[in-house]
Amino acid sequence: MAVAQAAHLGAEIAVADQSGAIFNSAIGLADREAGRPHRAGARWLWASVTKQVTAVLVMKQVELGQISLDGTIASYLPDFAGPGGDKVTVRQLLQHTSGLPNPDDTAPNASGVPGFYLETGNRITDAARAAGFCGEAPKAAPGAGFAYNNCDYLVLGAMLERVTGKAYGALVARDIAKPLALRSLALSRDGKPNGGMATGYTVGSKRYPPINVATFGAAGALTGTARDLIALDRALIAGSLLGAASRAVLWQGDPKLGYEALGVWSFPAQLGGCAAPVELVERRGDVGGIQVRNVIAPALGRSVVVFTNDDSVEFGEVWQGRGLSFDLLSAAFCPPLKP
Repeated sequence: MAVAQAAHLGAEIAVADQSGAIFNSAIGLADREAGRPHRAGARWLWASVTKQVTAVLVMKQVELGQISLDGTIASYLPDFAGPGGDKVTVRQLLQHTSGLPNPDDTAPNASGVPGFYLETGNRITDAARAAGFCGEAPKAAPGAGFAYNNCDYLVLGAMLERVTGKAYGALVARDIAKPLALRSLALSRDGKPNGGMATGYTVGSKRYPPINVATFGAAGALTGTARDLIALDRALIAGSLLGAASRAVLWQGDPKLGYEALGVWSFPAQLGGCAAPVELVERRGDVGGIQVRNVIAPALGRSVVVFTNDDSVEFGEVWQGRGLSFDLLSAAFCPPLKP
């Protein structure tokens, strides 16, 4: 926590390892105007950590033989209207090389929020997005290159629903939340303010403009506590959600794509205080002024979760050997963990 205090970070931080030791603390203000402090155990927007969960759900269906990573969208969503339906693969969706249209390109409102993230109602379901906006004219040919895009995971969400016969939220509950007893994990509600959760801020301590977080669906609409996210990490490390072979595929970083794996980035990093490079599995998220970092060190059996309600915080890149991420991960993974 000393690193967070030195950086004047308003946040909740949780660190744990497989032995059962856990550190969980919060500092700073969840609502600056009201003077409401952060508290450990609060609900947060998981943002694009949702993509990490979606990738795990996909791999569970791969294990069951219901989905192939090299199968196309059309194989699982035969009514997908996009011209790339018979070309874009599940793997390309997971790694953001699909070339699908990007919601971030939709016309913004006066506050700069793309219109896609302001919509409500039936049009914002994963299935509706796959049948609608995400099936429009692509931006690039499949496999042409990396381009971060929420449509990739909205289509994956629709695909999971078609294959399993369950709505995305129900599938998360059945395959993730209930087996791991994650009582806080749930989707954001359509058109509802994030009551009780931290207020998101942006540059200049301004409140982040209102958005409808539910529009992120399988790409970014999950919410929950830091402790529940830590429990998810532990289950992944222990192999209780996926077999060893599936987890190896999930966490195989591709150097040609900046070490992106499936729904996460996986790479070695030299941390301060560790004698040898540490293999890291990282998932970032940023939505509504909330930033999250979820980083697993599988060989060490440890993970660290950081939530902050300030999207102007610069975490830096751990491979540069300096910056907030480097300092936090060095403190979490290199010295002994004290409960």
